[in-house]
Amino acid sequence: MDSYTLGFHEIDKAKLATAGGKGANLGELARIEGIKVPDGFCVTTEAYKEVVANHDEVRSLLDRLSLLKADDGNAIGEIGARIRNVIEGIAIPQKIVDEIYRHLARLGDNDAYAVRSSATAEDLPTASFAGQQDTYLNIIGKEAILRHISKCWASLFTDRAIIYRLQNGFDHRKVHLSVVVQKMIFPQAAGILFTADPITSNRKVVSIDASFGLGEALVSGRVNADVYRVRNGKIIDKKVSSKKLAILALEGGGTKEEAIEPERQNSQTLMDEQILQLEHLGRKIEKHFGCPQDIEWCLVDEVIYIVQSRPITTLYPIPEGNDGGNHVYVSVAHQQMMTDPMKPLGISLFQLTAFGSMFKAAGRLFVDVTQRLASPASREVLLNAMGQHDPLMKDALVTITERGDFIEPLPNDEKKGNENALFSPSRTQIENDPKIVSELIEQCQASIEELKRSIQTKSGTDLIDFILEDLKELKRILFDPKSSAVFLAAINASVWLNEKMKEWLDEKNVADVLSQSVPNNITSEMGLALLDLADVIRPYPEVIEYLRHAKDDGLLNGLLAFDGGREVRDAINDYLDKYGMRCAGEIDITRARWSETPTALVPLILSNIKNFEPNAASRKFEQGREEALKKEQELLARLKQLPDGEEKAKETKRMIGLVRSFIGYREYPKYGKVSRYFVYRQALLKEAERLVQAGVIDEKEDIYYLTFQELREVVRTKELNRQIIDERKNEHSSYEKLTPPRVITSDGEIVVGKYKRENLPANAIVGLPVSSGVIEGRAHVILKMEDAALGEDDILVTAFTDPSWTPLFVSIKGLVTEVGGLMTHGAVIAREYGLPAVVGIENATKRIKNGQRIRVNGTEGYVELLDEN
Repeated sequence: MDSYTLGFHEIDKAKLATAGGKGANLGELARIEGIKVPDGFCVTTEAYKEVVANHDEVRSLLDRLSLLKADDGNAIGEIGARIRNVIEGIAIPQKIVDEIYRHLARLGDNDAYAVRSSATAEDLPTASFAGQQDTYLNIIGKEAILRHISKCWASLFTDRAIIYRLQNGFDHRKVHLSVVVQKMIFPQAAGILFTADPITSNRKVVSIDASFGLGEALVSGRVNADVYRVRNGKIIDKKVSSKKLAILALEGGGTKEEAIEPERQNSQTLMDEQILQLEHLGRKIEKHFGCPQDIEWCLVDEVIYIVQSRPITTLYPIPEGNDGGNHVYVSVAHQQMMTDPMKPLGISLFQLTAFGSMFKAAGRLFVDVTQRLASPASREVLLNAMGQHDPLMKDALVTITERGDFIEPLPNDEKKGNENALFSPSRTQIENDPKIVSELIEQCQASIEELKRSIQTKSGTDLIDFILEDLKELKRILFDPKSSAVFLAAINASVWLNEKMKEWLDEKNVADVLSQSVPNNITSEMGLALLDLADVIRPYPEVIEYLRHAKDDGLLNGLLAFDGGREVRDAINDYLDKYGMRCAGEIDITRARWSETPTALVPLILSNIKNFEPNAASRKFEQGREEALKKEQELLARLKQLPDGEEKAKETKRMIGLVRSFIGYREYPKYGKVSRYFVYRQALLKEAERLVQAGVIDEKEDIYYLTFQELREVVRTKELNRQIIDERKNEHSSYEKLTPPRVITSDGEIVVGKYKRENLPANAIVGLPVSSGVIEGRAHVILKMEDAALGEDDILVTAFTDPSWTPLFVSIKGLVTEVGGLMTHGAVIAREYGLPAVVGIENATKRIKNGQRIRVNGTEGYVELLDEN
């Protein structure tokens, strides 16, 4: 048996390590009945390792390359070029040449071939590496084929391939290259077939790109392609493009561009029968591989050949638990303002805390709203709630229901299944009595203190069972009708005020001003308290310098070496006692808390010292309170001048009272939940330490990759298959690369909502107005709170904010986010601080550049880009 070459008939998916991704897939394709694949062979990774990987100079250069990062562009270019030159200069050993020539003799020495790179980290389910290495077409002659095999080996070290591996965590020395040598065919037409729609991700729709000549023209983007979309044997859409050129093979080797005669330029590339035949072949290939495929095809003398198939790696997974029927899922991540993937322990605990069923997909949770959309009555409730929370989500749901072909209406408006409290407003009425809020807060705090006392004596399975039992108390508090009634009364009053003041006084969004500096907002108080903490630290320059370079280990005790250090340490401890359970992504119990990583707060403290004078917290709060009072007096005075003015003013004052008394409580239930999570977390990490000591796991954080139920079993048995942890760590890394959709169907279709807005200024991008006002400043684009180093002129632009971001809000002029709605955290705090804010702007962190001058219109809901940056 040959050591360095394999014919396609000898290759299957088990040969990935020797044939590479492309080669393994070609071997599999050649085995599928009814699929025609041009014959060929692979020069295996054993040949690559013999020639390249074991070469001393290459190994030395790889050692240097492994020290670089993806943004080290110049060094990557220099070392990559040297590696390529060395590889192309290495003579291929005769024993490898002999094997290659034997295959060429079988296939035809003087025929034309495609010579394609096939890396071991290529065409994988989680990383395609598509286009990272080189392909050469119409290569004729044995010497030319050998030369291009060396070129393929060298292409493993192009700049783009090196950077891609660095970005995806692949070791350059562990990625090897096979080379596919495949009989060249000369098609009338060629293209790409996706067995899932690449635009909508719909798994039931096949999308076909087609153009005249070789497919290289289409792949390289040099020609426009026809696009055909097919579903269940029916062509549902055609886009016939103007095709002005094709890439054709030259007789002596190589390729050329050739103009297409004018009368053919606008003709359909494929006949309808051929389009349907491609759909049939695509579904057969997809079934064989078990996942949606990206397939390259060629048409030769009315015969369709398949020259490559690879997994589509960019599709967002369909939420689990599908029963085969039509379902519509909405993202919990967008409602919770944390679209990063959660680890298994975090997901399972959140599911245990939830009121209804939730379904997992790529580390995020989704709620099935199909039954609610099927009933006109419950649909109205759901859409109204979504309109307040996330208009893009609402618009996507409206789009689905208006189609009329996906959701079957319930007969007689019958409501099936459980109503999900996530969307069901409380009908409990409540009077304006501020003592209600104080009582709810006191009850929550008493319950948490009791939890802290009781959990101290628990360990082993008793601890897990205790937490499971305590989750009932957490759910009781979270879904207490009286608690919901408090903030719903404030929300409804805010909506009433905005609607009536617009109708009676032609004023927009008055509730934004009236919500400033309200009492009992635990989250906004957290931001102001950090200003007070800055006041404690400000007089001590040595402490400030120490904080600039401090690490988490020993941070607080290290303060004692400096003048004022004890006072500062005590002040930081006081802050952490009240707010240290918070962190970015705090709904995931696996995230490290501020108490554990206090350096996360240091950049914010230093910014506050730099940007504010002493006593800024009290001045800010009082300023907001005065502005709200002034707005209230102005509205009431103007209302009294209207017909029935006294009655209108009386009702308006009552609504303002509800807002002022209750809207601050909107932030408290989550604070209580996170406080409880922190108690659980501390106890679980102690139990994890026991598992480490017992040799069951390698590090405490390994428990994050187990579900709550799995953790209980590991604690009980002291046994664990550690491969599960490694697999889930890899899964989590792959999930981080995916962006969760707001709305996805059981067909995998991602339905995107749109804002309906007219008469926007030039260079404006539209979003949802959530906090009134217009402000101009410098865009400060960040994805992690700890990366913030804010200046006085900064407008925060980020993907999402949760309560942990609130300390930043005291330092910024305005807010722009990709996720959010009227009553989500960022909007509530922006209004209380009087910050103009626009949320729900798709890809805001990519469309707005860091340092760019922007104008945020929080009244109308758009952001103007004032310069090109």
